[in-house]
Amino acid sequence: QVQLVESGGGVVQPGGSLRLSCVASGSMFSINVMGWYRQAPGKQRELVATITRGGITSYPDSVKGRFTISRDIVKNTMYLQMNSLKPEDAAVYYCKASRNDGAYWGQGTQVTVSS
Repeated sequence: QVQLVESGGGVVQPGGSLRLSCVASGSMFSINVMGWYRQAPGKQRELVATITRGGITSYPDSVKGRFTISRDIVKNTMYLQMNSLKPEDAAVYYCKASRNDGAYWGQGTQVTVSS
């Protein structure tokens, strides 16, 4: 199994930045894809960014150019750098790890964007 723990959420003003972290228990080499998702109240969980084992990243248009996903294999940690935050970015952010034996989720971290 993989355990994921997110951190780094908080309250930020529009236009501000936050960096989220997701620490994975065990080696990241068994993980095929890692990603960040978010869910706002009353909305479905949506994809924010993904990174493959090979380091290929992908973003939806809503965050492209503002968010950057990265990882540190030595630290077993994935990051999400969020810049130019907008009120519509406010949500609970979750990290996800996909392995051959299934998908694993973290508990989420709250991001609030408000002036």
